[in-house]
Amino acid sequence: MIPLLVATALLFLIDLYAFQAIRSVMHNSNISWRRIITIIYWSISIICIGFIWYATFFGYYSVPKLLRVYLTGALVVFYIPKLFLIVFLLIDDLIRGGKWLTTFFTTSTKNAVTENSQKGISRSQFLTQTGLVVSGFFLFQFVYGIVRTAYNYQLRRVKIAVRNLPAEFEGLKIVQVSDIHSGSFTRKDPLVAAVKMINEENPDLIFFTGDLVNNESTEALEYIDVFGKMKAKHGVYSIFGNHDYGDYMSWDSPKAKADNLKLLEDIHARMGWKLLRNQNVLLGNEENQLAIIGVENWSNTGRFQTYGDLKKALEGTENAKTKLLLSHDPSHWNGEVTKSYNDIDVTFSGHTHGFQFGVEIPGFKWSPAKFIYKQWAGLYQQAHQSLYINRGLGFLAYNGRVGIPPEITVIQLVKS
Repeated sequence: MIPLLVATALLFLIDLYAFQAIRSVMHNSNISWRRIITIIYWSISIICIGFIWYATFFGYYSVPKLLRVYLTGALVVFYIPKLFLIVFLLIDDLIRGGKWLTTFFTTSTKNAVTENSQKGISRSQFLTQTGLVVSGFFLFQFVYGIVRTAYNYQLRRVKIAVRNLPAEFEGLKIVQVSDIHSGSFTRKDPLVAAVKMINEENPDLIFFTGDLVNNESTEALEYIDVFGKMKAKHGVYSIFGNHDYGDYMSWDSPKAKADNLKLLEDIHARMGWKLLRNQNVLLGNEENQLAIIGVENWSNTGRFQTYGDLKKALEGTENAKTKLLLSHDPSHWNGEVTKSYNDIDVTFSGHTHGFQFGVEIPGFKWSPAKFIYKQWAGLYQQAHQSLYINRGLGFLAYNGRVGIPPEITVIQLVKS
């Protein structure tokens, strides 16, 4: 109860502080407009805070899915821009506080105010208006990220050089998708379009690198017919991500949680995906084998669970010329793979979503994800080993993307 009260008080203070800027720019507006904007502003705040209270007492999943998804997104859309605004307001308040102290010990406040009034727009007004412009910019970006960017699937084409790649696998085309988070979708048509894009590539292999659901396996049931249409010459291979285990849910019993995971296993099978749980599959003849290795979630950050057993997953791959690893969390690469298993040529990961927020232009990319993960999106190489991190097909919490569109990766293996 105390954390809920603290969160409510914090959100209310953010709302109240940010509203001071809105009220200041409405000072000369028609009273009717001021009332309308005030009602809209505080109605949104009450709805957002009310959603948190309802979800706390009655359960997050007791909220109808459509409302749940959009109200969760609303918390991001309406509160993060306010934080940007508050930065400017704090700067303004600090400056005004400093001026007050200065005038208190030097000249009169009256003279300072008179001097300020002769200079047109005050520094205080400038900071407030600038803060509102910046906040409005991010508000627009977050809304646009829901309406457009969330389903703007990008095909990213990458060539990865692999030593000892058997001649028969030269040019092997792999499509990687990750982090679908089916519980965040409210309609099927975007995913139908994504599967169509995947199949049009005529891939040799499809890799899914975890997080099919948010929390409950039932989230994926309505999409079996969609994802089951993914086709590749040598099959579709998948692994679990940290969300797939149901660890972020309160279950009635250990059996209920185990049944949830068993259902997800069955869903992978019904879709025709080969789920690898610390297992491997060998392709090619005995002299020129390519190993596809899948481990359960393995994290080096301490914030996420570790179930993976790479030693077990590699059993039987000793003679494989090329080894491809599916591991959901990219921290696994530097945490274990590059340290102890230099015979693994390429690791395929997801997990970060590119934070669903950032900037990517030719030659430059940035996201808050970089403060958490050394490798967070795209291709990384160390000596002869490579890591590719897919930015994810879906989204979580915030039902949109800003600057980091959803990704379908088309990877071609070439001999180095």
